[in-house]
Amino acid sequence: MARAHLRIYGRVQGVFFRSTMRDVARELGVKGWVRNLPDGSVEAVVEGEREKVERIVEWAHQGPPLARVRRVEVRWEDYRGEFDDFRIMR
Repeated sequence: MARAHLRIYGRVQGVFFRSTMRDVARELGVKGWVRNLPDGSVEAVVEGEREKVERIVEWAHQGPPLARVRRVEVRWEDYRGEFDDFRIMR
């Protein structure tokens, strides 16, 4: 099991990034959350089977069709198992 803390930069707000990431995460069966930050970036925490977490990290480098991802910072953390779903945080 794995946990990744992501920060995604570029044109990633107002392009359905959060809702698409939630849909992808639920399809993969990973848990966590995603939210917009005031500086225009998107932050997410994803937990689950390592291969599936790696797949959503890979997806984050592209994002949905309207996004223009410039950079993704990934910090691998200890798995905590604290989530029961993948949610959009406000």
